[in-house]
Amino acid sequence: AQCGPVTLSLCQDVQAESYAFPDRFFAPRIREMRRQRPDEAEMAEAIAVLSEAKRPLILAGGGVRYSGASAALTDFAESSGIPVAATQAGKSVMPEAHPNYVGSLGVTGSSAANELAQEADVVLSVGSRLQDFTTGSNGLIKGQVLALNVQLHDAIKHDAMTVVGDALAAVEALGYALAGHRTSAAYQQEFATLKGEWDSAVDAVVKKPEGNALPSDSAVIGAVNRNVPAPTIAVGAAGSMPGELHKLWRTGAVDGYHMEYGFSCMGYEVSAGIGVYMASPDRPNVVFAGDGSYLMMNSELATAVMMGVSMTLIITDNRGYGCINRLQAATGGAPFNNLLADAYHEILPEIDYAAHAASLGARSQKVSSLDELEEAVQMASARTGVDVIVIDTDPAPSTEAGGVWWDVAVPAISDRGSVNSAYENYLQGRKRQEKGDK
Repeated sequence: AQCGPVTLSLCQDVQAESYAFPDRFFAPRIREMRRQRPDEAEMAEAIAVLSEAKRPLILAGGGVRYSGASAALTDFAESSGIPVAATQAGKSVMPEAHPNYVGSLGVTGSSAANELAQEADVVLSVGSRLQDFTTGSNGLIKGQVLALNVQLHDAIKHDAMTVVGDALAAVEALGYALAGHRTSAAYQQEFATLKGEWDSAVDAVVKKPEGNALPSDSAVIGAVNRNVPAPTIAVGAAGSMPGELHKLWRTGAVDGYHMEYGFSCMGYEVSAGIGVYMASPDRPNVVFAGDGSYLMMNSELATAVMMGVSMTLIITDNRGYGCINRLQAATGGAPFNNLLADAYHEILPEIDYAAHAASLGARSQKVSSLDELEEAVQMASARTGVDVIVIDTDPAPSTEAGGVWWDVAVPAISDRGSVNSAYENYLQGRKRQEKGDK
């Protein structure tokens, strides 16, 4: 089946039945991944388009990682002199410091990747669903999209030129066919300059703030990133952190990033940390969760402790749902029912997350500064077991650098002047889209 995991429900009385299965049913088997080879005509057209492109950009989606094509894509990017941007699922196809990697793309993307995407004559999308966040609500990419995907329904999006096939097989074929072809030195210097400017912008937002103000999520990310080993896998799901991590987390090694952001599943984080440890027990992992997400599903911490899992969980406590509160404010609304202080309450909650995590068996502590956070992260990364570190954060700021317009509808009529102003801005944003053309 192509639908992914499934549930098989059996009647309870079946458990009491027996059947004489052949011994061969239980013999160990090696299952090879089926790799669909791309159509020759589609490949020939793709090769012709890429060979003529002056400003190509590679967009690496999750399909690159699922196919095991990271090394092949890196080789192709290096040999052809094409910059690489990544979706949420594609982030960590190559280390952040690689000279061809220009950052994440889209609503939560880098300024370098987004500028290159807007000016690209061809965007080679490899294993991406080309969804709303990636394409800036269909307002970011203006050039020809060449979509390489194993699923036809994703390959035909955005009026793309399609290549249906396995990512590894197709990228290797492109590399062979385009051997010796490179972009111009001027273009390579351009994206190197943009990458350097973006790196400086990231440095500015992840540094420690002056004074005693509560840190932002970006400052927490910087403090953690600076104090974990390069092979560390960053894990997250919903709220503020996935967007900030997509922009700001500097992956030190391939496959060092695991984010559930397709459906923004609050509460996925702790379970994901268990899965990441089971998949890569030889690599440290750090799991980011906001207080709202932690409250959704935290009991798997007890499971992690019981199983002997190693993970470091960072809980950023902004006392509510800061991400949605900012979104509400950006559309002109008044604060309502997101931060705990703005929600109906007779008693304002004061939740001791460190004590709660300790009650589930984890080593836990609450830190009061970024210096304390860095020290705690260093200690946690150097030992086995489950560590939980809690820090209070400011719910208001988010990273302004990078990003692109996102189609979040605003009421056309309102008594609030701020909503009317937001609606006018929304109409201007809609002009970025090319409805009917893509």
